[in-house]
Amino acid sequence: MTDDQSELHRRRAARMSCKRFLSGDRALSIRERLARLAALDGLDVLPDFYGSDGPVRELEERTAALLGKEDAVFFPTGTMAQQVALRHHAERTGNPAVVLHPLSHIERHERHAYTQLTGLRGLWPTTELRQPTPEELAALGEPFGTLTVELPLRDPGFLLPTWDELTELVAAARGTGARVHFDGARLWNTTVHFGRPLDEIAALADSVYVSYYKDLGGISGAALAGDAALTAHARTWRHRYGGQLSQQWPAALAALDGLDTVLPRVAGHTRHAATLVPALAALPGARVYPDVPPTHDFQLWLPHPARALNAAHLALAEQEGIWFVPHWSDAAPGLAMAEVRLAGPAREWTADEVTEVGLRFLELAAAG
Repeated sequence: MTDDQSELHRRRAARMSCKRFLSGDRALSIRERLARLAALDGLDVLPDFYGSDGPVRELEERTAALLGKEDAVFFPTGTMAQQVALRHHAERTGNPAVVLHPLSHIERHERHAYTQLTGLRGLWPTTELRQPTPEELAALGEPFGTLTVELPLRDPGFLLPTWDELTELVAAARGTGARVHFDGARLWNTTVHFGRPLDEIAALADSVYVSYYKDLGGISGAALAGDAALTAHARTWRHRYGGQLSQQWPAALAALDGLDTVLPRVAGHTRHAATLVPALAALPGARVYPDVPPTHDFQLWLPHPARALNAAHLALAEQEGIWFVPHWSDAAPGLAMAEVRLAGPAREWTADEVTEVGLRFLELAAAG
């Protein structure tokens, strides 16, 4: 076993044994996950058959209703769902150009699938750490078929525009004849910031992708929602991309459970996070970005090497059973960054407890 494998094993074991979690949650074992699924109601039915019925179809219908769309299609991955959406819009508009942020998930984390598999090309209206403006769309100087907006924009810090900025951006794109796609992997946690329900947010876009394991605690899977023409196209291309699995009921059941038990609490996560963020920001040398996070996800920066912070996190987990803030990476010499997710378990923390544990965490990092 290599040193990296040994440390990964230690981290997984520590996470399973921890009793308190600030950022993230305890990972379920396979047995625990199966037991949770087995406890759900309505299991005395046949599994889905190639996604056409059973819990998969129930999940699609519920998701479409939540987002105010005609229909939704279940996909095994969000990467596949987004490529299908962009292909559809390019065919409808006759224009293969896609406007997207250079730090968007589609551009950075999908191995350029939209260009390699679909033959589309990207246009970057801005490199600023924000969504583009209508003026920047106009300054592109060439037509485009699709505007893609990631909500929130994860890599720069889970950033969200204001509601007015978003509606003006969408209107500007539509004014050129383009269609609009929302990369809404984490759309579930935008309602507090926008002050609007999911269906009103989704109504701005022609297509919306949502994830079932990000925020909702599902096993895997995603949905693409839109009108009947989009979803008919999506089912055809899901099959062509190899995403029409014979049975997907475990992922669908876990997603339905997430809609029932987690989604109603997500807005509360964001509200409680606002009470804990100042305590993290007040730790010696700390910086929270953005200064006022619009969701319960954000970046925390500390003036220590990532190696020392990761070692401190593991020591705190093993010695005290506390999972504080994991997964640090070096951003500059002596400066590291981690993404923080203050979800359900974080609601059991007070700001004073964050300060107390945070100071012990920093002492361990300094000693290491």
